[in-house]
Amino acid sequence: MSKSTRNTGKSWSTGDVRELRSLARGNTPTRVIGLKLGRTEDGVRSKAAQSGVSLKPTNQSPNKPK
Repeated sequence: MSKSTRNTGKSWSTGDVRELRSLARGNTPTRVIGLKLGRTEDGVRSKAAQSGVSLKPTNQSPNKPK
């Protein structure tokens, strides 16, 4: 289970979503995005899905094993 952070339970502001989009575009790992925004990884993943933000790295081949 993810641990609580400073913004857990608070609504996402427009600025938070904008920063989420920017960080995701820069291939920032989900854990790091959560730390920067004061959110849990689960919260970041959930908001990204709601907002249509892809958290998949753009600089990796889709056939490359993880």
